[in-house]
Amino acid sequence: MAGELEQLQSRIAGQWPDAQTEIALGELTVKIGAPHIVPVLTFLRDDPECRFTLLIDLCGVDYPNRTLRFDVVYHLLSLEKNRRIRVKVETDEKTAVPSSVAVHAAANWFEREAFDMYGILFSGHPDLRRILTDYGFEGFPLRKDFPLTGYVEVRWDETQKRVVYEPVKLVQEWRDFDFLSPWEGADYIRAWHEEKGKDTPNR
Repeated sequence: MAGELEQLQSRIAGQWPDAQTEIALGELTVKIGAPHIVPVLTFLRDDPECRFTLLIDLCGVDYPNRTLRFDVVYHLLSLEKNRRIRVKVETDEKTAVPSSVAVHAAANWFEREAFDMYGILFSGHPDLRRILTDYGFEGFPLRKDFPLTGYVEVRWDETQKRVVYEPVKLVQEWRDFDFLSPWEGADYIRAWHEEKGKDTPNR
């Protein structure tokens, strides 16, 4: 299996010299520039040594400290060769990645999901709009800088007889939780016993 991946790696590197390829944990990952994604996916689909005809998944990953904060990750499967490959491209909030819907029809909803959750743009997409969040939703909930509470909350207003959107209201202040192991005990309990001159009972 490792030999097959190395052969595939060499073939891709020969066809796309600018691509970065890596084999780790029995999987081949190819990183390329966003403008080349459609030709690369087409090559991986049509080349007789590749035959990655199925797009299993397309997802986003957020690295907010990077200039190009997003990875768009394509997971491909070859039923004929019985192997998988991962393709990555980097982008930011304003630079659109070429849509791969023309190569893999399954990318349609996957790209809409990445747009909805991360705000990743795809140029040439036939219908790029939100798919999971509600109408009028603000922000992108899977970005690392999106607040855990969100920006608005939804409730049914009995007087207006409709659903209303309001700013989030927390019913209590944030609390500090003690995550100490119950088997070891808390230091402040030990300190109290020492102060009182008592030994902590054995359990």
